[in-house]
Amino acid sequence: MQENEQLLEQMADNVRSMLGLIGEDPEREGLLKTPIRVAKSMQFLTQGYHQDPQEILRSAMFREDYQQMVIVKDIDFYSLCEHHLLPFFGKVHVAYIPNKYIVGLSKIPRVVEVFARRLQVQERLTTQIKECIQETLHPLGVMVVIEARHLCMQMRGVESQNALTTTSDFCGAFNEIRTRQEFLELIKSSK
Repeated sequence: MQENEQLLEQMADNVRSMLGLIGEDPEREGLLKTPIRVAKSMQFLTQGYHQDPQEILRSAMFREDYQQMVIVKDIDFYSLCEHHLLPFFGKVHVAYIPNKYIVGLSKIPRVVEVFARRLQVQERLTTQIKECIQETLHPLGVMVVIEARHLCMQMRGVESQNALTTTSDFCGAFNEIRTRQEFLELIKSSK
């Protein structure tokens, strides 16, 4: 506990310095508690570094003779772009085809959250989710699609307000166009 408090105070000191460097007075009333709030916020937003996504999946693996597509779609996520520390957020859609094991459905969104709660780029996030499921469950195939809005593109730089970035990664049975197409049609069905 002592170590955690020291880390929080170090982060808060850095935020105080940053406030001064941008021309603010870190001692004014409205900013007095901002450094510790930002430190706690960063600790929460990056908690994925201290969690094991494979262990989350292993904690709810069940032997089952089912070899059809399992889809968990419209998983909300929030992450921080590692280039600007600004949020990007959207929906994750995950499909896997079991090979002797299924996983508790709530564990898929938990895995998404672990990887999203790290400094990220959308492309890496997509691949990490796919690889974690593939390496832990050894299914016949996995596919992940992410649709996200990036505040680093909306608030600064190009200031493109309606840009939506889509990434995908897949392996195994999803290398077959028909299987991939079925997944893509199913995730579109409720939109």
